[in-house]
Amino acid sequence: MSASTEKKETPAKKATAPSVAQINAEYVTQLANKYWAPKAKNKLPFDPKVVKDIYDQEILQSKFAIRKIMSLEFSQYLENYLWVNFCPEVSSDAFIMSICCIINEKFRENVPAWEVFKKKPEHFPMFFQSVMKAVLQGEKSGLALKEQTVLLLFLDHCFNSLEVDLIREQVQKLISLPMWMCLLPARLQHELKKVPKLQKFWNLNMKKQAKMDADAAEQSKKERTFLSALIKQFIQVLMSVPATGPVSLDQVHYCERFIELLIDLEALLPTRRWFNTVLDDSHLVVHCHLSGLTQREKEGHLFCQLLDMLKFYAGFEINDQTGNALTQKEMTTLHYDRIISLQRSAFGHFPELLDFALSNVAAVDTRESLKKHFGHLSHNKLHQVASYLCLLPELPEGQDTSYDKDFLLELLVSRHERRISQIEQLNLMPLYPTEKIIWDQNIVPTEYYSGEGCLALPKLNLQFLTLHDYLLRNFNLFRLESTYEIRQDIEDVVWRMKPWASEYGGVVFGGWARMAQIITAFSIVEVAKPNIGESWPARVRADVTVNLNVQDHIKNEWEGLRKHDVCFLVTVRPTLPYGTRFDRRQPFLEQTGLGYVRGCEVQGMLDDKGRVIEEGPEPRPKLLGDTRTFRVWLDPNQYQQDMTNNIQNGAEDPYESFNILMRRKPKENNFKAVLETIRHLMNTECVVPDWLHDIILGYGDQGSAHYSKMPNQISTLDFNDTFLSLEHLRCSFPGHTIQVKEENPELQVPPFRIKFPVPEQPGKGKKRKAAEEEKKPENKTLTVEPYVAPNRGPYPYNQPKRNTIQFTPTQIEAIRAGMQPGLTMVVGPPGTGKTDVAVQIISNIYHNFPEQRTLIVTHSNQALNQLFEKIIALDIDERHLLRLGHGEEELETEKDFSRYGRVNYVLARRLELLGEVGRLQESLDVPGDVSYTCETAGHFYLYQVISRWEQYQSKVKPKQGKTVEVEAVAEHFPFHKFFSNAPQPVFKGRTYEEDMVIAEGCYRHIKKIFTQLEEFRAFELLRSGLDRSKYLLVKEAKIIAMTCTHAALKRHDLVELGFKYDNILMEEAAQILEIETFIPLLLQNPEDGFSRLKRWIMIGDHHQLPPVIKNMAFQKYSNMEQSLFTRFVRLGVPTVDLDAQGRARASLCNLYNWRYKQLGNLPHVQQLPEFQVPNPGLSFDFQLINVEDFNGVGESEPNPYFYQNLAEAEYSVALFMYMRLLGYPADRISILTTYNGQKHLIRDVINQRCGNNPYFGQPSKVTTVDRFQGQQNDYIILSLVRTKAVGHLRDVRRLVVAMSRARLGLYIFARVALFQNCFELTPVFNQLTARPLELHIRPNEYYSQEQPRDASAQSDKVVKNMPELANLAYNMYMHMIQTNQKHRQQQLAQPPKQRQPPTVEQKAPEQETPMDQDTSGGKDSNPSETEEKMDTTESATTTTTTTTSTTTTSTSTMPEHPGRDSDSDDEEEKDMEESGKEESNREEKDRKESNKEASNKEESNKEESNKEESSKKESSKEESSKEESSKEESSKEESSKEASNKEESNKEASSKEESSMEESNKEESSKEASNKEESNKEASSKEESLKKGSVGKEQ
Repeated sequence: MSASTEKKETPAKKATAPSVAQINAEYVTQLANKYWAPKAKNKLPFDPKVVKDIYDQEILQSKFAIRKIMSLEFSQYLENYLWVNFCPEVSSDAFIMSICCIINEKFRENVPAWEVFKKKPEHFPMFFQSVMKAVLQGEKSGLALKEQTVLLLFLDHCFNSLEVDLIREQVQKLISLPMWMCLLPARLQHELKKVPKLQKFWNLNMKKQAKMDADAAEQSKKERTFLSALIKQFIQVLMSVPATGPVSLDQVHYCERFIELLIDLEALLPTRRWFNTVLDDSHLVVHCHLSGLTQREKEGHLFCQLLDMLKFYAGFEINDQTGNALTQKEMTTLHYDRIISLQRSAFGHFPELLDFALSNVAAVDTRESLKKHFGHLSHNKLHQVASYLCLLPELPEGQDTSYDKDFLLELLVSRHERRISQIEQLNLMPLYPTEKIIWDQNIVPTEYYSGEGCLALPKLNLQFLTLHDYLLRNFNLFRLESTYEIRQDIEDVVWRMKPWASEYGGVVFGGWARMAQIITAFSIVEVAKPNIGESWPARVRADVTVNLNVQDHIKNEWEGLRKHDVCFLVTVRPTLPYGTRFDRRQPFLEQTGLGYVRGCEVQGMLDDKGRVIEEGPEPRPKLLGDTRTFRVWLDPNQYQQDMTNNIQNGAEDPYESFNILMRRKPKENNFKAVLETIRHLMNTECVVPDWLHDIILGYGDQGSAHYSKMPNQISTLDFNDTFLSLEHLRCSFPGHTIQVKEENPELQVPPFRIKFPVPEQPGKGKKRKAAEEEKKPENKTLTVEPYVAPNRGPYPYNQPKRNTIQFTPTQIEAIRAGMQPGLTMVVGPPGTGKTDVAVQIISNIYHNFPEQRTLIVTHSNQALNQLFEKIIALDIDERHLLRLGHGEEELETEKDFSRYGRVNYVLARRLELLGEVGRLQESLDVPGDVSYTCETAGHFYLYQVISRWEQYQSKVKPKQGKTVEVEAVAEHFPFHKFFSNAPQPVFKGRTYEEDMVIAEGCYRHIKKIFTQLEEFRAFELLRSGLDRSKYLLVKEAKIIAMTCTHAALKRHDLVELGFKYDNILMEEAAQILEIETFIPLLLQNPEDGFSRLKRWIMIGDHHQLPPVIKNMAFQKYSNMEQSLFTRFVRLGVPTVDLDAQGRARASLCNLYNWRYKQLGNLPHVQQLPEFQVPNPGLSFDFQLINVEDFNGVGESEPNPYFYQNLAEAEYSVALFMYMRLLGYPADRISILTTYNGQKHLIRDVINQRCGNNPYFGQPSKVTTVDRFQGQQNDYIILSLVRTKAVGHLRDVRRLVVAMSRARLGLYIFARVALFQNCFELTPVFNQLTARPLELHIRPNEYYSQEQPRDASAQSDKVVKNMPELANLAYNMYMHMIQTNQKHRQQQLAQPPKQRQPPTVEQKAPEQETPMDQDTSGGKDSNPSETEEKMDTTESATTTTTTTTSTTTTSTSTMPEHPGRDSDSDDEEEKDMEESGKEESNREEKDRKESNKEASNKEESNKEESNKEESSKKESSKEESSKEESSKEESSKEESSKEASNKEESNKEASSKEESSMEESNKEESSKEASNKEESNKEASSKEESLKKGSVGKEQ
């Protein structure tokens, strides 16, 4: 397929000419508007002729052009015209073909395809039968091969959608046991004998068949023989392809699609079970092997790759009937049985084969020896041997066989030759890609893959054959996806290096690349002997020398290559002469002459003595010069293959030709470690818990791992601090009867233990009993037992931290399921408190099962840190927490939870506790140094402390029939002196019971000191940090957190250490790749062949975006973006769906809650003022704003998929500027878009329009929707970019993410006409288009949290287009600056007065903005501060303070906006007049304000004012940042204000001193100038630091 056809669409050359899409769509659009468009009025009635015309003219004539089918599918042709009108009377080939084309197109675009058939399901069986009939009749009914290929693809989609009931009912009939009626009678008997039960089933089927009436029997026969007939038809087409000469591509594509269909049937157990025998009996693989197509190098390349996959699956190591994986031993036995049965038959019936019959198996089971023994037989003899083995029908007497000798020989040889086992094949495979794979587009397609052709790639669907198959498919896809990224990196680096052929035959590099260096020397230094049982070297090492004559920071990057970093060795032999320009659009290999690519792994850099510099804490030696040599490990498998090829075929040795060494970014370079992990898993006994095994493969009862069906369900659970009160508990279990054991209402307080009714598990063979029990009503009584947590001691810090969240009933159900053994899946829509639920589950498991260890896995470091910050806030002892990987640096706590951080914590804690032991020893007057080590402390506890406590107990325990005085408890207490620093009095002396509880609490406190010291004792014995950190990981930590990537990279190390865990909790599970979800299940060695895993909790949202896969082919064709979480949901594993969100306004929630089962709002979303107040200055809380072409241009595409839209970018930024001028804080606005190209364009526009202007600043984030998943902000401005085709927003998951990021306001810029017609997006766009499509604003309102809106106050201002909003923002900005200037002049006109230090009250007027606003709710710098900042910049830059000069300065600060050109000056004047009235009011207020300020300030000269302004700027900065934090911690507010005031008054005092000094030398103009310059610098540097601060905050 050429790149031109694959590319989705080419951007139009001229903006004025209509795009290809518009011309193509015209006819379809006209028809749609007449007959079926959803918005069309007066539609014409259905006419079958229209269907025929459209099929003939639009689809057939264009040779099934994607463009045509796309526009038909997009116009809802299938939903609104084809299927609603389908019935047997109007059915025709054109009708059926049209439906199949559009279903295939839906699959290509990855949108839901089968929903449409749910409207009239009764017609589907008849439709499916018509498809079967059409595909079998083929050319007889006039269907061309191209049309048959479409039908094949449709059937393939059906076989891959077995989870859809409608499809499964039809497909099952084609692949059930009765299809064996197509087998040879002898073969059938042979197969039925293998499994005794099958004969019984077969007889039953035959009886059923006999009872059917003629029509039903005929239909049943068609269904049973369908696949067999299809195979025969395919073999005819295949045989018609010649080995040389011209060939029709339609034939080739038909053959490729057919093999793809067979692979998919073989790779699923339900379809494979009976079909595999039929396929074997048809000898299709042998026919394909000998066909002309396999001999054609170009056209047959993909076919051969697909055929290899089919061979692999046809001989897969599995028992087809039982579905059990076959071991190495079982496979060998099967092979031996086959050869021995062949030898027996040869011995008994074919004397010519006596030699063969008497040889040992190992001597005759290779291809060569089999060909030698059978090759001399005649045609007929070979046929007789095959028929004796039930492979062919018997040859009648006296007749010659019709089969070719090659076919007969290949049939016998391929069936009996020894196969290399799958695991051996895998172990021989090199892990690094080479040039053969990297640029093979059937395996690693380009970024232009359109989804049309088929590929030689494995698919990840719902089910897998065995765990080996599961891991192998993931292994191959992961390898190829990383190969795609490596290809991009290599191409980029080589293009930059500009390799040219020199005049003398060598290579000259005309460029350079940061990530690559020219190799000056390369040599292999070691090839180690193979390990026992292996044929490849144990290791191969080489030295690579490069010359690092580059900038220091790049040199440091090269010298910083760490052990195990992967690099690539590249050979280029360019043919282009020096100075030729490279064209990146032309093929890469021919231009650059790339010869070889080999991977290698860095061992280290060599020092000047030629030794590897080891990594460690000691500083690295300084090396002289620029030459550096790296010792690298090469891939032994690859090395062996290259050397074998070199010796046997005389090929060149690639290791003598390398001339480029390339490195990659470390974050993207962990593919080899993950592949090694997967390969290692496949080589070990991969033990998944029994209760999970079938679910992971996709078979059996999908609910079998739910806690309600687990045999070890726990009846009584301690919910600890989950419930806030008994009332909360009652509300959390609606429909249950709550029985409280405690009668006294005062004691009915949390914590609670709850006893749940646990149904008895039915035993095996008791089906009837189980059925009877099902009829019994379910027991719904819960027994609740409040209990008093044991007193932990008299100190305030002994009190446990408590949960404060009132969980909803579904959240409680999720928590309950998570505490029970089994698989728990929680679907958490946006804002439903997924993390809170996760943290509570972890806490409850920790308290209920203190001896168990829990592993937390997330997709990103950010999510892990959010989770960790919440865990720290709960009652979990921090010595039990550990965080692995590199993300702990971003944790927003002072504590270090990494391995070494925890070791340091333990050592510090040990010293603290030993200090306490010393204090206890003193208080008890015990001599000696007992607090020296944990060991001595242990002896002290045993002999001194326990004895005293036991003695005390004997004194105060009441004897039979006697009471003990209250005073006795305190009197005899032995540890008074030790607890003298606790809040006094320790004993209250009210009741005996209360004081005894206190005494026991004190003892618990002491006991805990010694238990901890006992745990820490190992740290005294282990001396190195590494040993201590390993001990911590394996023994001490109870809650261990890591990302899924870290788990995949470090599995080998963790298993070797003996890492153990009982529970896994995964956050963001729907964003984790299937394989990266699976690996964490196996980070420990099985115990006695069983996994100790008890719970697996996955929390995610499959309605949001899936894992990121960069290559479209792997994402769509191989379905690699499907996470394990999503697959489980598709399979029907039970989930808990959280159903109440607390993030967004209810109106915003409606934009995405239709996607979820029952998503409501938490009460606070209706009650809190911030959700009730409208967004100031904007008429609506969400709005879709239509953006037409600007200067005739809509979307543009400078690079593939790099879409941009200038009009939307400018409009988005104009709205941001408008909001900022109203006083919205910048950090509460984010700008999102759906494409990377647009993100970069918006950032450019922001830098140009807002730049360093403190009035505007930068929004919190400018990024893509995909990147912003999992984050939120108050106000979101969203640009949808596309104007020609909807693009990837058709993926509803992306739409859900885009709609659910905003809390208070969402403003979307898009081409409405395009998006509102898209079927998948209608639920959202119907709501959006119900509001006006032009931006409605209210420029008179200003940002404030508490302002309710007065409906009668004013009407909306409607903004027609982008230039108008840009103009408005420009005018507001200019007005602000002018007001500001007047303000400044009034201040300067005031005579100097005695200054007084300002108080808090005096500060208030300063906070008012010239726009008459109340900023009490503001978080970020608002115009009041920015105004002052502006003053500083302006007064610093202007030498004279005339109005004109100020205006010029300000104009230079504010760049030209896009709506302004020479024509728009008078428009602006009109605008100025219109807004004049509003502005005069504002000016009045500003004058009053400036008078107030003037009276407060002493202004002796201009410099003074500058300095003061800058000092004010700083203080107001500090104050605004303090206001921000005060939102979170109101308690700190007062102190922060005081601090800022003190600081301000200090600054002003210092400025007074400066002013008195300056007054004395006021006349010296030179000083004045220099001062000005200085203050200018100061102002700009402060602005700089402010910016840095905000950037830091964002990061």
